[in-house]
Amino acid sequence: MTNPLDPALFRPDAVTPETRELNRTMVQMLAPAPDWWVTGAEASRAARRRGDGPFPAPVMSPRAQTRSIPGKDGNSIPLRIIAPDQPRGVYLHIHGGGWVLGGCDMQDPKLEHIAEKTGLAAVSVEYRLAPEHPYPAGPDDCEAAALWLARNAKAEFGSDVLTIGGESAGGHLAAVTLLRLRDRHDFTGFRRANLVYGAYDLSLTPSQRLFGNERLVLRTIDIVQFVNAFLPTVTDRRQPDISPLYASLHHMPPALFSVGTADALLDDTLFMYARWLAAGNAAELAIYPGGAHGFTLFPSALADQAATRMDDFLARVTG
Repeated sequence: MTNPLDPALFRPDAVTPETRELNRTMVQMLAPAPDWWVTGAEASRAARRRGDGPFPAPVMSPRAQTRSIPGKDGNSIPLRIIAPDQPRGVYLHIHGGGWVLGGCDMQDPKLEHIAEKTGLAAVSVEYRLAPEHPYPAGPDDCEAAALWLARNAKAEFGSDVLTIGGESAGGHLAAVTLLRLRDRHDFTGFRRANLVYGAYDLSLTPSQRLFGNERLVLRTIDIVQFVNAFLPTVTDRRQPDISPLYASLHHMPPALFSVGTADALLDDTLFMYARWLAAGNAAELAIYPGGAHGFTLFPSALADQAATRMDDFLARVTG
């Protein structure tokens, strides 16, 4: 079996020319982009929806359906659903964007891909965003969506096989959601967790602190600004509900942890993978040489490789 922590994966010669060129292009495209905390979160969200900058405008799927469920604060939580005709299970997807940006309707092609390749109904949650709605609003909405699925998936989708996952802040929220369902609702029924370059220590891991100012999607200053918007009044940022790296991780589902070696959140994945295993849970680690934060969002052989690994991991839940 290949060692997932093979040091060769972290060496410069492991990075393909294609990945190097993609990283150079991303740095060039992001260099002139204004910072969201300067322009404001609302303006930055609108720019992303227009496709300004390196991220293309979202493509809406005619297959997608949107429905609303009640939140724990009396709010309404939209869910974006793309499902095969006869789902084999459900994938609760939590989008990224630093708890500030993004939306459940901004990755329909990803949801379509998941539905087609895994047979799972892809359900993406529109959780409330900071800074307008700081912690615990976003985690509360993800918890409510997961609890709704735990109670209604069989009736709604014909299967109670549940999986969960997300990218970046979505990976963080997926881990927090699993912990909340275990600790607050005595529910450990999610069978797979697909955790993609998540942030698991909001007091900042060494790789977050040391990444610096190169604008390869996510800099140290970006992390600091995102976390401050999400946690404007929280001083203890190592609380397990905030930084799941510090939680007791017993009775967690099998997880696939994916990250690139050029990601400021590299340590988060390495540390969380180790703690997941140490708690007695099954875990897989996928490391992608030269992959920057968000590399799965850009067409490349590296992104294709990661997607295939994730598809296989999720499809095996019903195998």
